[in-house]
Amino acid sequence: MKPLAVYVHIPFCTVKCGYCDFNAYAGLHTLRERYTAALLREVAQRAELLGGREVRSIAFGGGTPNELPAADISAIVAAIRAAAGAMAAGAEVSLEANPGITGAGQLHELRRGGVTRISFGVQSFDADELRFLDRLHSPEASAAVVGAARHAGFESVGIDLIYGLPGQSFAGWEANLRRAVAAAPDHISCYALTIEEGTPLAARVERGEVTPADGDLVADMYERAGDLLEAAGYRQYELSNWARPGHESRHNRTYWTDGEYLGLGAGAHGYVDGVRYEDIAHPRTYIEALEAGRGAVAAHYRPDDITAMSDWLALRLRLIEGFDPGDFKARFGTPLEAAAGPVIARFREAGVLDAGPRARLSPRGRQLHSEVAVQLLVHLREHAPAAARP
Repeated sequence: MKPLAVYVHIPFCTVKCGYCDFNAYAGLHTLRERYTAALLREVAQRAELLGGREVRSIAFGGGTPNELPAADISAIVAAIRAAAGAMAAGAEVSLEANPGITGAGQLHELRRGGVTRISFGVQSFDADELRFLDRLHSPEASAAVVGAARHAGFESVGIDLIYGLPGQSFAGWEANLRRAVAAAPDHISCYALTIEEGTPLAARVERGEVTPADGDLVADMYERAGDLLEAAGYRQYELSNWARPGHESRHNRTYWTDGEYLGLGAGAHGYVDGVRYEDIAHPRTYIEALEAGRGAVAAHYRPDDITAMSDWLALRLRLIEGFDPGDFKARFGTPLEAAAGPVIARFREAGVLDAGPRARLSPRGRQLHSEVAVQLLVHLREHAPAAARP
């Protein structure tokens, strides 16, 4: 059977953080029961597709997925498992969680309900930084919840950190990394703070209330993360992700390797049979559509070859292993040299890409991924083989 990953979006939050531009909403908790019922209806609508696939992973993202009762999460997992044509051996079921609202009882319920992997949005171990980020949990809660998840029996426990905060010092970031390592998770993700248009943080920057971090300092922080985490036994396998051996995210690898995934829930995105789609964004409108017996998809499109090539290259280059050029030819029927040879050669000469047989970013080039992706897209639009033109 053709493999499939399943993503389930839970859009609820206690407080929406000022830097967040995800499809997440505070103050809609009265919709939770109806939302779970709507999700189960969408699973039922997708039963024919699921029945012909081997599901390799299920991932709950948000929002804050553990704003839903653990029993609801378990019911959704059970429904997907029942509808799937097969579940892969050792299928990964992952969930993002907020350290401040995750108790030992809920952790044990989630584990009994089939969740195998949990990741906590720690973001920082500094109380002042947590307040700036509108996070309600304490540094002490973050350290404790990792141990509680371990005690509950999760196969993999991860934490997320944010660096490059306004006013954050290099020493402060290094202290966060050391506390993260001391908590002994299996997986650590490190993301640079981005100022997303339309967020409260962006408005504060525009008003001059907040000064973004210096770009050179942010670059130094990224390099320090790599050095410190590698020394502590965490292997970098993707631009923002480090893991102990065997604890890499299998679900996220689907995204990075052109795998297919079914998106369920308000604002969820999916990619199935060459078509990309997104569900209705607002939870109330999503619920009403499912309650009325309608489908949840709001928009869909089939990427043209140039877009597909560009997306494929940008995502594969996020992986530290890079890719074999033969994989590109197998996917698109065109040699990598013919599609993007001059750009690849230029970045290899500049030391941004390694000189070996695989196409992969050098350690120096990892911070230039966005520039490489843009240059590849520009070249493909201007010089793509005739067969790839829209």
